[in-house]
Amino acid sequence: MATVQHSQTLARKTSLTNIEKPEKSTLNSLLPANNVVVHAKSSAASPAVEAVNNAHNSWESCYYCPRENFKAVNEFVKHLRERHCTREGGSFVCRYGFNGVCPSLPLDGVSDRDYDAHVAKYHVNQQTREMPPEWSVFSAAQNLPAVLNDPSRGKQSNLFTKKWGVDFVERNHVPASPRIPEVTMNDFEKYMGKIGKRYKRHERLNSQQQAMTLEEASAAAVASKGTSGTLHSTATSQEINLSEIPEIFLKENLNLQHAPTFGQVFPNVMQSPSGAERKRTGRLLQEQLSHYLDIVEVKIAQQVAQKSAAFFHAMTSQDAIMCEMQEAAKRVKALRSSLGSLNETVVIDTFRVLRYAQRRQNFEEVVDKLCLMATVHKTQPMLQLLLGTQDYVAALDLIGTTQEILTQELIGVHCFKHLPMQLNEMEKLIDKMLTTEFERYATTDLNRPLSDVLKETDSVCAEEDKLVCIVMGLLRMKNFSFVEAYKDEAIVTIKAIIKQLVIEFIATSDAEICLTGAGEEAQSLTVGEWIALLAKATVALLTVLQRIQAVTHIMRQTIDAAAGGSCKAGGDNAVNLIDSEAFLTASDQTHVHEKLDELLAAVCHYCHERCANLVSQQSLEKTVATTEELAQLSSLVEDFGQGCELICGVASVPLKVAVKVQASRFANRFHSERKQKLALLLDTERWRQVDIPNEFQKIIDRIGENKEFSAAAAISNGPVANGHVGAVTSVANPVLLVESKPYTLVASALLLVQMLCEYCRCAQRLPIVAGYLSRNVVDLLRTFNSRSCQLVIGAGALRVAGLKTITSTNLALVSRALQLVLWLLPKIKSHFQSLDATAVAGFDIIERDYQGHIKEIENKIYGIVSDRVAAQLDSWDARPPIPSQCFRNISRHLVKLHEAIAPILPELQIHAIYGIVHRNFKDKLRKKLLDLNILNNGGPQHGVVTSELTFYMETLRTLKALPAPELDDSIRESIWTF
Repeated sequence: MATVQHSQTLARKTSLTNIEKPEKSTLNSLLPANNVVVHAKSSAASPAVEAVNNAHNSWESCYYCPRENFKAVNEFVKHLRERHCTREGGSFVCRYGFNGVCPSLPLDGVSDRDYDAHVAKYHVNQQTREMPPEWSVFSAAQNLPAVLNDPSRGKQSNLFTKKWGVDFVERNHVPASPRIPEVTMNDFEKYMGKIGKRYKRHERLNSQQQAMTLEEASAAAVASKGTSGTLHSTATSQEINLSEIPEIFLKENLNLQHAPTFGQVFPNVMQSPSGAERKRTGRLLQEQLSHYLDIVEVKIAQQVAQKSAAFFHAMTSQDAIMCEMQEAAKRVKALRSSLGSLNETVVIDTFRVLRYAQRRQNFEEVVDKLCLMATVHKTQPMLQLLLGTQDYVAALDLIGTTQEILTQELIGVHCFKHLPMQLNEMEKLIDKMLTTEFERYATTDLNRPLSDVLKETDSVCAEEDKLVCIVMGLLRMKNFSFVEAYKDEAIVTIKAIIKQLVIEFIATSDAEICLTGAGEEAQSLTVGEWIALLAKATVALLTVLQRIQAVTHIMRQTIDAAAGGSCKAGGDNAVNLIDSEAFLTASDQTHVHEKLDELLAAVCHYCHERCANLVSQQSLEKTVATTEELAQLSSLVEDFGQGCELICGVASVPLKVAVKVQASRFANRFHSERKQKLALLLDTERWRQVDIPNEFQKIIDRIGENKEFSAAAAISNGPVANGHVGAVTSVANPVLLVESKPYTLVASALLLVQMLCEYCRCAQRLPIVAGYLSRNVVDLLRTFNSRSCQLVIGAGALRVAGLKTITSTNLALVSRALQLVLWLLPKIKSHFQSLDATAVAGFDIIERDYQGHIKEIENKIYGIVSDRVAAQLDSWDARPPIPSQCFRNISRHLVKLHEAIAPILPELQIHAIYGIVHRNFKDKLRKKLLDLNILNNGGPQHGVVTSELTFYMETLRTLKALPAPELDDSIRESIWTF
């Protein structure tokens, strides 16, 4: 009875499940639960069908899209795939759930087919529709910066907002953005009109497809009517679900003795008032439990049916496995028997042989240890032998090897426990011995007599092999302080040599000279004596520096050999100085080479300092070197500097500074003598023309052709003064021809030219003073310019030289002298620039000053004549006689001016002066005509003016004071142009 009731109940549930989707009978691939078709018109299921049709299907609307309603299942499935599904690679992830998360599908996604099965099972065939949870504060999703930066909330920056809330302060109103336009339905009209036709066609096709689906489902239902029993059982087995069984029956610890558990299993059993009711309740409970049991049995049967093939396969393969195991056991037994016999016949004897071989090896190692101990025991006698032959590197290598053997091979041997300490002491002793030997060698080598250099053949380094052994040992000890020790010894030797030279020089000198406390500085040496002493000192010091260079060269070769290379020990053949491997690293090699370079530079610098300090500053200030002495001193210092630079590769400064001091003092004395001489001559200058000696003409010609000043020594017999040139007066010319242009000069101008040539010749002979002399030339030219301006334009010559007046001739002579200097300036500048490129400052300024002075002289000349012409025109009146006395006086002034400047100034300058005078005359005459009210009307007064102008222009034509185009009679017309 219970079984029948259970079958009827299961049949009803199956019918209800199949009737839920009458329109989806053809979607078998999407909905695997609807593979069974039953009669929807059966009389037993008609009440259930009506109940299902009245219920709301889960696919008719979307939970999360409230405006979306669907008429068919395929529309709902399409909506889920398009709106609530994401594709990640080849996997599909269902998002149909709260917050876009489906509760029944993994987040990592499934395949396309599994996704369709999932949609059909959990979303299309969903029996009960669970409403989405009610929104709460935990449903809100917002990031923290957006909440904190909410512009509608007040600032929470003080105590009031923290304690009393954000409503305590004002809120900021956020206006709508003007950049975002307002979107209305009118904006979608174009799109709706375009897509409307496609949407209507889509709806029509969907309706046709749904009609075809219903027809196919009806035909399939009629065709499967005869096999409903089999399909019903299959559907029943497929639709059985354990969710109908209460959870309490599925627990492992089901205990009916527990009262609450019993109450849940048998609810209201003992509470029925009557026995009939209690029996009926118990019957119903029994049927329900039988139903649960049937579900479990069906599930078990399904699992057994699914795994039946595996069960049969296991049973069939068990016999084969047993046979294989028996065969394997037989083979293992045979293998063990073979291994036993092999062990007895082969392995035991072989291992015995190996054990004997190991014992023999151990004995040999013991013998080797004993031999090694005997060798180590002989270390100290061997060290004595190596040190006796000065093989320091081998001795140090032996000590190092012995220490390494003691720490690695013979560790723990008690008889050698004191040997490492003894070896360390021996190593320290060798280090001290090497240092002492090196100092003794350096002292002996550096203090050898200087005359021995002539007897040496190959090099200036004595006992090279000994030096190589000592340096190699010091390098092996990593003791690089020998370079500083050698530098100190070299400095002491240099100091002793200079002291000895000073003592010898004092002994041979007749002057009374006393030494200072240092013994290197003589108080009363003249420049000549200093040069003689310096000559001897430089020769001796260069000899010592060559010895030092030779020693450092051997040191460099030894260092390279210690670093793994080969060196040349005094010959042309490469000699390997060490038999062992290189022990000096590349960084140590570079470090020692740098120290040797510093040694040479320091010793050369010290030599320069000592040479510069041979004579005290007080002694040098008493005398000044002559040109010959300065040339000799400069050559001596230059040779010594080049020799030192070849040795150390660095130029030394102290001695050159001392020479430059003497050069500056020589240049200052040279300049002061000539500046004083020029000043005296300018003060006594009468500013008259002098004859030009032929020697001056030759000098100017040579300067103009070759720009050379070397022949300026031709004029050396006496100074130029007051119109004659000492004894050089055999041949003279009235003018100086400069590039075929005559120059009429005064005596001071000739002396200035002679001085400038002397400056250039001295700079060429002594390039060391070129810079000083260049500045002195600028100062000399500035002095001549300023003093001549004071004497002539400023009328200082009236008081100094006793002149009665400053005439135009005097002014013209000064102007011509300045023009000659302007002609010489570019050549002098080029001469000094070839000697010292930085010694031409100030020449451009001097050139501008001379040009300005010449302009002032021209203004002074035509100013004198213009004033006299203006004075005559002021007293002139347009009446006979013609020419009037005023115009006669004007003509006489013009003639006198021409007589004064014509023999001196060039024609172009004369034209420029007379041009200015002529313009001033016309301006003054126009003003006078306006004052006299004389008009260009052909009257008597007009005729008088024309006659006067004709006489004036005739005078200018006679003098040729203006260019030819300006000497016509156009003035008679232009004078009336006001």
